[in-house]
Amino acid sequence: MKNNRPLSPHLFIYRFQWTMFLSILHRFTGFALYCGIFPLTYALYAYAFDDDGLGMIATFYESPIGKFMVFGWSFSLFYHLCNGIRHLLWDLGYFLDLKGAYATGVTALVASLLLTALTWFPL
Repeated sequence: MKNNRPLSPHLFIYRFQWTMFLSILHRFTGFALYCGIFPLTYALYAYAFDDDGLGMIATFYESPIGKFMVFGWSFSLFYHLCNGIRHLLWDLGYFLDLKGAYATGVTALVASLLLTALTWFPL
């Protein structure tokens, strides 16, 4: 017996859009912030109470992998912050049209890249 009900929408039937990318990036950066809080908490603990642990953490964060992780974590922090402000503006009723959604998305991404660059490469 053939069922004539429509298929449920899934990711593969949608055409890729800028707003979809920004939404996925927002979720990814939120997860990165969650995962990054554990090493940050350990680093703060080591700084306060454990001299041996502090040396190990400092060595790791001075390595290329450690610098890449902290760079990514700082970008995640700034993007999640800027995109959170974007969502707050939407909740207040601003920029709800398609043009506004694209403009605020580009603004959030550019602002987070600039804030990350200014953090890592100060003037």
